[in-house]
Amino acid sequence: MKLFVPGRLCLFGEHTDWAGHYRTMNADIAPGAAIVTGIEQGIYAEVEKSSVFEMVSDAEEMKGVWQNFSCRMDEVELKRIAKSGSFFSYCAGVVSYMLEWYKVGGVRIRITSMTLPMKSGLSSSAAICVLVARAFNQLYGLNLNTLGEMNIAYLGELRTSSRCGRLDQACAFGVKPNLMTFDGDEIEVRSLNVKKHLYWVFADLCAEKDTIKILSDLNKAYPFPDSDAARAEHEALGKLNLEIIDRAVKYMAEGDAESLGKLMNEAEAIFNEKVVPMSSALQSPKLNAVLADPKIQPLVWGGKGVGSHGDGSVQFLARSEEAQKQLEDYLNNQGMKAYSLTIKPVHTVRKAIIPVAGFGTRLYPATRALKKDFFPIPCPDGMVRPVILILLEELVKSGIEEICLVLGSEEERQMYADFFERPLSDEHLRKLNPEAQEYENRILSIGKRLRYVYQREKRGFGHAVYQAAHFAGNEPVLLMLGDTLYRSNTSKPCALQMVEEYERYNCLMVSIHPIPLGEVSRYGILHGVWEDNAHTILNVSTMYEKPKANYAEEFLGVRNNNGEKEYYSVFGQYILTPDVFAQLHHDIMQAEIEEDHVREIELTSALEAVRQRSGMMGICLNGRMYDMGNPAALARAVEEFSK
Repeated sequence: MKLFVPGRLCLFGEHTDWAGHYRTMNADIAPGAAIVTGIEQGIYAEVEKSSVFEMVSDAEEMKGVWQNFSCRMDEVELKRIAKSGSFFSYCAGVVSYMLEWYKVGGVRIRITSMTLPMKSGLSSSAAICVLVARAFNQLYGLNLNTLGEMNIAYLGELRTSSRCGRLDQACAFGVKPNLMTFDGDEIEVRSLNVKKHLYWVFADLCAEKDTIKILSDLNKAYPFPDSDAARAEHEALGKLNLEIIDRAVKYMAEGDAESLGKLMNEAEAIFNEKVVPMSSALQSPKLNAVLADPKIQPLVWGGKGVGSHGDGSVQFLARSEEAQKQLEDYLNNQGMKAYSLTIKPVHTVRKAIIPVAGFGTRLYPATRALKKDFFPIPCPDGMVRPVILILLEELVKSGIEEICLVLGSEEERQMYADFFERPLSDEHLRKLNPEAQEYENRILSIGKRLRYVYQREKRGFGHAVYQAAHFAGNEPVLLMLGDTLYRSNTSKPCALQMVEEYERYNCLMVSIHPIPLGEVSRYGILHGVWEDNAHTILNVSTMYEKPKANYAEEFLGVRNNNGEKEYYSVFGQYILTPDVFAQLHHDIMQAEIEEDHVREIELTSALEAVRQRSGMMGICLNGRMYDMGNPAALARAVEEFSK
């Protein structure tokens, strides 16, 4: 199994994670809050089960500083190594926790690449701890969600001589900005959206930093301040930090890079005034010199320190992509190790695919005359719409700009052109009331968004979806079924609910809904662990096609808020990442190599392959689904959809 864990960059709110934890002893302390993002640099590894715990490396970046490590899965020995302060103490701490609480076997981790600089405020130690926790979780099927992996990485690191903060393990959430809040023992993580590209540059100052002394000195002010300096530190990490965080979230959502950069300068000034006096290790001559460099100022909106501060790393918000490149080059030329990070708007789902190539055998003989996606459905507003128009209107309301229909042949194209592109004759238009005449313009407008591809060979659902690979490009796309209607229980269409959750998690997604145990043998069933307290986001760990009821009851149930088992199947909407199309391409090429020209290419197997590599989220949409694929379902939809 291949894994990647990035480093993390704290944009705002450093030190407030451990400060907020002291609320368990002093309720007057303000909650901690920080904006943290994963970065593009990190640790790449291949992991497998083993009888012992092993860490080896053939990474070019680790030559000269790495010695392979092996240890028996013995709790006493692992705890001893964790306390030793050795190179592998962090890993041993996490493994000892895993062994103590989960009784797991061993793991072999091979580092294939290490692009993350060490001891520079970017949490290389936290990344390695998350990597170890994730390896055990996935190899032994422990069903931990991302927050669970993060907490175990934190608890494992606490078994070392380090006193890490709890925001360090935010790297578990991947390369995206998150708002983390720390209230006593409680941690919440919320993904943030940005409106415009933000061009960050961060650099290892290649100087000395004593993190242990910094944390030791600053912790002396907690839980109860006993001096003016201690009270100033409480103010900076409490009330003033919350104000900074609120403004930062606002500026990021608005895409106001200039205000965000100025806020970085303001946050650094507060830190220097109210926190630095508590520790001599925070006197940072190199950091301050780089922040004040007159050659840098024209390129940036603002800058500040990173992590625990000191002379570890510096970060800047560049004025443009060009300025980002110039700044990175300049810092590298000054003897630092500089990296760029572009935080992009995540609202990138602007395309959708609807396969409508099927004949509709179960609705024969009506499908001899009319494709099933043109079957008429009475709607609550009194209009009678074809199925395809209802689907397309939902996509338009959800912000989708381009829609690709997968047809069975070029001959079918004319039916859609007649409906969506050819205006009504003047004779027919005059017979419509003004409202219907206006609606005619809406239909023609939808037609301008349509694109068409053709599935000339009937080789499965995955094969049909793959015909739209060129249309999808390198973007995520929303996939809807052509014989299924969706009705939201809220003002947000089901498709928009999917898009908004993709913005939060930025990974392969399927919509899910609970079904009775007695019906599981008719569906693909998904199992996993809930990512949220509301039990609406399922981190999928298993996809099982048409299981028997007794197997599902024992292995596939997911407990709800009442502790009862529920069984989840796909609701009929997906957001496919480029990895899915790459996997479908691989499956098709493999069939060609084997000269198997009739093998069905299934979407489910491609989804499972991508899930194993990079994860999948199941989203409980607040709505209902109406399957139009058989006579009984069609009758129910016609009866209920109009209500």
